[in-house]
Amino acid sequence: MLKKSLIETPMGSMIAIADDDVLYLLEFTDYRGLEREIERCKKKTKSVIALGRSYPIELIESELSQFFNGQLKKFETPLFFSGTPFQNSVWEELKNIPYGETRSYAEIAEKIGKPTAYRAVAQANGANQLAIIVPCHRVINTGGALGGYAGGVARKEWLLNHELR
Repeated sequence: MLKKSLIETPMGSMIAIADDDVLYLLEFTDYRGLEREIERCKKKTKSVIALGRSYPIELIESELSQFFNGQLKKFETPLFFSGTPFQNSVWEELKNIPYGETRSYAEIAEKIGKPTAYRAVAQANGANQLAIIVPCHRVINTGGALGGYAGGVARKEWLLNHELR
């Protein structure tokens, strides 16, 4: 069984879904694709989701608090990637982007050995179900423009500025 819990952050409420071992989903509650992501999570794990807490939820709540207080730069909560092998490789690479730095979609494509797949990288970036902790907000357009962000461009800008402080 999966458990879900709300986590309050300075940027708004987030929903966390985990079992006793790993975190499957962390998204802002106002994300327009949230219900679809929750359904995908249930299907992938063949589980029901009930209100509750687990070790990964308690850990991510603590880590998010530390992150927003400027005391944490790298998350340690155990994660489960539920994407395709390509998406999973992109998400692993996103975790390698240092705190306070950005990379372009093209740079991520190069890093994973698919230099012409920058559009597919952008799609994988957008499909990330683990907001903030898999830092898709650190990926920008080659020209330096912020590009999109599932949580909203204003949140992306806020997160990038927060990490630069």
